[in-house]
Amino acid sequence: MAERRHVRLVMALTAVLALAMPMAAPAQMRIKDLVEVEGVRGNQLLGYGLVVGLNGTGDRLQNSPFTQQSLEGMLERLGVNITGLNVKTRNVAAVMVTATLPPFPRQGTRLDVSISTMGDAKSLSGGNLIATPLMGADGKIYAVAQGPVATAGYAVEGAAASVTKGVPTSGRIANGAIVEREVDFDLDSLARVRLSLRNPDFSTANRIALAVNQTLGGGTARATDPATVDIAVPANYQGDVAGLMTRIETLPIKPDQVARVVIDEQSGTIVMGENVRISTVAIAQGNLTVRVTETPQVSQPAPFATQGQTTTVPRTQIQVDEGEGQRVNVLEGGASLRDLVNGLNKLGATPRDIITMLQAIKAAGALHAELEVM
Repeated sequence: MAERRHVRLVMALTAVLALAMPMAAPAQMRIKDLVEVEGVRGNQLLGYGLVVGLNGTGDRLQNSPFTQQSLEGMLERLGVNITGLNVKTRNVAAVMVTATLPPFPRQGTRLDVSISTMGDAKSLSGGNLIATPLMGADGKIYAVAQGPVATAGYAVEGAAASVTKGVPTSGRIANGAIVEREVDFDLDSLARVRLSLRNPDFSTANRIALAVNQTLGGGTARATDPATVDIAVPANYQGDVAGLMTRIETLPIKPDQVARVVIDEQSGTIVMGENVRISTVAIAQGNLTVRVTETPQVSQPAPFATQGQTTTVPRTQIQVDEGEGQRVNVLEGGASLRDLVNGLNKLGATPRDIITMLQAIKAAGALHAELEVM
């Protein structure tokens, strides 16, 4: 009796826990993870500079005249004239410096910069970037970069061997640039705010507009196209667009997506969305393999024979595998991504085989999804 009561108690607790567990809800995301605010964007910066202090791994000045000209110009500004002299230093490298200016930068803000060589320098390890102006697309200087270069690789060589790890000719400087000019953008003066979807879709755009209207009132937002949601700034948020965006961007919605299959033929990578469906189709996978093996043998006369000579006798073995063990599998109409993957795995298909099959299924009109080959 005690054992029966114990079993009933365990069953009752299991039932209570099952009822207490929350049901799996549809995947929802915040609006801020799906859109970008038009006008709130970064800007690319570019500069040309010199990295000094290299341990003999810099540019050869005779092979990189731009490095020599830059070195002469820099020293001339510092009061040193080396024009016409035969300089043979290999401790200097000409580099391109890039950075991204974030939205609403303030003077004194520090940025990370990336550095890449332009000449025949072998490594930037141990080098220091000299003060380099960074310009935007309008030709104006927005930041100045300087500091020690950190590389993720190295190169070591000797008289008969060399070892290279990573890419020693490029590097980064964390917080290596200081913003000198701000980008003017008056967010609070906007009367309308436009949200740009990172993945344009009619359903997702309309769901965003519906969520905003339910929060701020009908007619506030509308989807103008698959990539844009237009929002009129309410009267109580005039001059406080940042507060409006704070309230909007945390609203949860369930984004929709187009059924798409992405294939990277170079690496054999296949990515399929959950909405991929196929019609009824029969698939057979088999390969014809012909293996030819050459095993030549040496024939020579018997010992103490007065005639005969040593010759090579060819021996060839041919094996043919027609893939007779492979079967034809039928996938019923409306099969899901899971069914498709399971069916292909049953055929013993490799990623390369699956790529060919998906292209054939698409050509047959049975794959109801966009097929994108990278």
